[in-house]
Amino acid sequence: MADRWQRAAEQAADQVFASPVLNVARTLAFVAIVFALATEGYVYAGWSLADAAYMVTLTLFSVGYGEVHPIDTTYLRTLTMATMILGCTGMIVLTGALVQLFAQYQLRNLLGIDRMQTQIERLSQHSIICGFGRIGQQLAKELWAARQPFIIVERNPVKIAMAEAAGYLCLAADAADEASLRLAGIDSARVLATVLPDDATNVFITLSARSLNSKLEIIARGELPSTETKLIHAGADKVVLPTLIGAERIAEMILYPTTSRFVQESSQVRDLKRGLHEYGLEIEALTVPEEGAMTGETVGAAERRSGGAFFIVQIDRPGGQSFVHPGEDVRIEAGDTVVLVVRGSKVSAGAIFNESKKVKIGRSYF
Repeated sequence: MADRWQRAAEQAADQVFASPVLNVARTLAFVAIVFALATEGYVYAGWSLADAAYMVTLTLFSVGYGEVHPIDTTYLRTLTMATMILGCTGMIVLTGALVQLFAQYQLRNLLGIDRMQTQIERLSQHSIICGFGRIGQQLAKELWAARQPFIIVERNPVKIAMAEAAGYLCLAADAADEASLRLAGIDSARVLATVLPDDATNVFITLSARSLNSKLEIIARGELPSTETKLIHAGADKVVLPTLIGAERIAEMILYPTTSRFVQESSQVRDLKRGLHEYGLEIEALTVPEEGAMTGETVGAAERRSGGAFFIVQIDRPGGQSFVHPGEDVRIEAGDTVVLVVRGSKVSAGAIFNESKKVKIGRSYF
């Protein structure tokens, strides 16, 4: 019973002191009521309205200039004491409420809370980045460069300071809390990317985000391959596995060592590579090995053998000869730089060229 009364008292206190503006309004109303009733009481005793109001004002503000008329009856003394007690108490509470209001205003202005909340409310069709680790930092950098609106939700004070120093809009909150996602404007957001290093947290954030906005596109990070299915079931539209992507990228660098030089030499090729990427295609370049499986084969034969994994758009010979859009009868020679447009697995496409040359005996290859 005692615990229940304590909880009720705490809830009542929270409601009373939660809003400084409401505290000031309530206290002003109380003081106004005391002023009106006390003034009416002095008028009832035969004082003029001006004298009564002046007397009450002196009493409420504890100025003590002296009594307007003698307080020589029990009624007047009782009325004056009641006015002192209630009025002075009300003025003390009013002073405290005003101090609380000004302190909160100055604190919010100092921390920029109002400015940040205004910026968040203006967001629409924006991206929410949950986590400002290594991936979150790079993602924010790319979106900032592309002038795409986004907000970062992060609870680590050090990372929050880093985000704010970079000029990013950041909400200091736990992304796993639905209230935090609402503050980040999830109702009007277009994309949410949860890129925390913890798979369980990413699954939970995905579940919460999907329940709050069914139309939201959710991109989730997963550390373990087994997490991908869980994230999809939780509501993620796309799952990114950084470890797998990193391994594939290293494999591509091994299989396509010529690509970086080929791409860097021409800005047009770089633009073409970015454009093809939008359609799920990649442009790669490799040098044909001496004993590769495709060495000596025609372009047509190589493309048929790939089963549609790639097609050849250019062949550059070491002597300077170049074949742009080579015909099917052009042969691939050792040392040639072959430019491929790859569809699907780039690793598989590169492996075809790097296989050992098979020996033909009759109609069979061994």
